[in-house]
Amino acid sequence: MAVLPIRIMGDPVLHAPAAPVEEITDEIRTLVADMFETMDAAPGVGLAGPQVGVALRLYTYSYQDDDGQPWRGVVINPELWVHPLVPGGPDPDEESEGCLSFPGERFPLRRSERVRVSGTDLDGEPVHIEVDGWRARIMQHEFDHLDGVLYVDRLGDGDWKTAQKIARKRGWGRPGQAWTPGIDDLDA
Repeated sequence: MAVLPIRIMGDPVLHAPAAPVEEITDEIRTLVADMFETMDAAPGVGLAGPQVGVALRLYTYSYQDDDGQPWRGVVINPELWVHPLVPGGPDPDEESEGCLSFPGERFPLRRSERVRVSGTDLDGEPVHIEVDGWRARIMQHEFDHLDGVLYVDRLGDGDWKTAQKIARKRGWGRPGQAWTPGIDDLDA
């Protein structure tokens, strides 16, 4: 297993739809193991293939449920269903989000409170996840990566402009930018 470099906003792989996983091979299994190691080292609660430079429709996740039970898994070729958004602006204290591909920053973003995800696992077995709250946010965030959307792309005008200024100041927004957890000194 290896910790992989995480691509930063501006890298083309982050801004284009990912391709379906056609077959679960040993290469895919190794990729997923490396993604878990990278996600843990970052640390993060989710990591999508495009974030490590692989334009395939898969993501890993790790979180605790309301009872403190850990949930960890991978979803390959996911489909996402969301409940309608509650109208209004996001609560900056309750609805802030960050991203390993825009490290060190958090912005408020309204997401659906409840989602359902279906796909397959590494054994090709069906995966069905129904979650709400923070866990639903994770699923939506990682699914967005598979469609070439970063959470900063969804921000309101004021926060979007702030994010763009931060990206310019840090030299992001162009191909080839990445950081490696445990090696590079970034706050993610």
